[in-house]
Amino acid sequence: MSSQPAASNANPLPAGRTALLDQLTAELDAPALWWLSGYTAGLAQRHAPALALVRPAETSVPAPTPITVLFGSQTGNAKRLAEAIATRIDGSGRAVRLLRADAYRLRELGAERHLVIVVSTQGDGDAPDDARDFIDHLLGKRAPKLPDLKFAVLGLGDSSYPKFCEIGRRLDARLAELGASRWLERADADLDIDTVATPWLERIIALASTLDAANPSAHASSPSATITPLRPPAATPTCSREQPFAAELLIDQRITARDSERDVRHIELSLQDSGLTYEPGDALGVWPTQAPALVDGVLDALQLDGDAGVAHGGQTLPLRDWLTQHRELTRLNRSFIVEHAQRAADDATLQRLLGEDAREDLARALNDRQLIDLLQRHSAPWSAADLVGTLRPLQPRLYSIASSMLEVGQQAHLTVAHATWQRDGAPRHGVASHHLATSGQDAKLRVFIERNTRFHLPVDGDRDLIMIGAGTGIAPFRGFVQERAATGARGRHWLLFGNRHARSDFLYQLEWQRALKDGSLHRLDVAFSRDAPRADGSKPYVQTRIRQHGRQLLAWIESGAHLYVCGAVAMGKDVHAALLDVLDTHAGMDREAAEDYLRDLQRQGRYAKDVY
Repeated sequence: MSSQPAASNANPLPAGRTALLDQLTAELDAPALWWLSGYTAGLAQRHAPALALVRPAETSVPAPTPITVLFGSQTGNAKRLAEAIATRIDGSGRAVRLLRADAYRLRELGAERHLVIVVSTQGDGDAPDDARDFIDHLLGKRAPKLPDLKFAVLGLGDSSYPKFCEIGRRLDARLAELGASRWLERADADLDIDTVATPWLERIIALASTLDAANPSAHASSPSATITPLRPPAATPTCSREQPFAAELLIDQRITARDSERDVRHIELSLQDSGLTYEPGDALGVWPTQAPALVDGVLDALQLDGDAGVAHGGQTLPLRDWLTQHRELTRLNRSFIVEHAQRAADDATLQRLLGEDAREDLARALNDRQLIDLLQRHSAPWSAADLVGTLRPLQPRLYSIASSMLEVGQQAHLTVAHATWQRDGAPRHGVASHHLATSGQDAKLRVFIERNTRFHLPVDGDRDLIMIGAGTGIAPFRGFVQERAATGARGRHWLLFGNRHARSDFLYQLEWQRALKDGSLHRLDVAFSRDAPRADGSKPYVQTRIRQHGRQLLAWIESGAHLYVCGAVAMGKDVHAALLDVLDTHAGMDREAAEDYLRDLQRQGRYAKDVY
């Protein structure tokens, strides 16, 4: 991004220091590198006279205050958009800095002049983990007055939840309350993110360009420095979210017993010739297609011709193709229910569902029902064009990768629960898990890598790991142990795993037993909630084991262990509560002190959660 001209292109570092710097930056992601560049620039300014980084003729020109682009992201979407905004601004030569929310120095907030925030909302109103401190600070009493700040907030969310884009709304309102003015009105993006985010991004770029009109010397007076990289930049993969790779399905194996209530699959995909790489903790994005039977059900319910051509967004496709490959059918959202209710004006039940007194009923309907249930229960007229224009675009699903490339080579392994159930006697399923489970061996699946830098292994192989997972949340930990065994890491590994039944649902049981035997796993504690209850009648969960072994767990943490949690959102909250209890019982901390302790672990990168 924009910088002062360098005194020389030659490497000024003393002998041996380049290697140290190379080692320091090897594991840093883009936000951390941008933060580091700002930190070192600040150090350089302290010695500016000696280094003569600024030409004397230019010292009278004040450096422009950069536009700060801040993001809070759980699954990577907010990060992707924030990077796009920063790249566009930087490409125009304007000063900009890109920061993840937990890398932002809160004391700088009062000095900001232009702040762009891209933030996701998780589930029903929860903040992404990497933005919690920033949000708490902004909403708290210590937040400064901000009369000189112009801000813009882009919220991401899922309108299947009642508190759609709640975090973006709260930040937008609080910044205005603190005296800041809106540089651009807040936008709320649903799962079809780009339909809202793209025009909003273009408006931000246009507004950024007007800053130069007001202050033409802001960035034009001094050319950018020539930077010699420490190592050649890595080649950008040709495959991406927008251009997925067609991965061959190598293995689709059920790893729960036949009488298990859940059908969990171990899936292996080939990444050969894709150029894609990943680290344990990253996710694999899968672009699914809708099941033919579901598409037929929607067409029958609406009495529409699947072969009819429909023009939308600059392309014309048969309606069946739109519904199969491009439209969301398994997730309901409030906006579609509202539109359907307007078309079924005489349907009192549907109208009542949207009333103010029926929020819980609506939330339950959004969670439990699918599009086909709505169409079959409440008839309303739809044209093919209106249906395509109203339904949300089909989105990829992300799965934690359950392997290490050091162990499996050009493959990616997944642990997928095939989501199937009955609704009024008819089969229902999740779109991506059903797609994966029914494609058949040798099928080609469209995939891409989604980085999850907050859930990566520590650089120091001597660090101990505490891995807490329930159900398919065990997936990344399989990759962790494979990676650490392959690199010869000396740190210990403690796995706490929970599921329903030991006999039928102990995922990768033989692998974990082998790992205990060969020393790549040092401790294993399990909890099976549907087996024999405890003496008091309660069911054992992973949080039960956390409380039982709290003293040892705290000892590991105090000696520097990294703590990882993976599983459903509710499980993540229960684990967090159990950790607070451990700190109360074994460290004598009150609730506030315990929360501060865990937040500090998160800041250090030693407490990471991957919840869904």
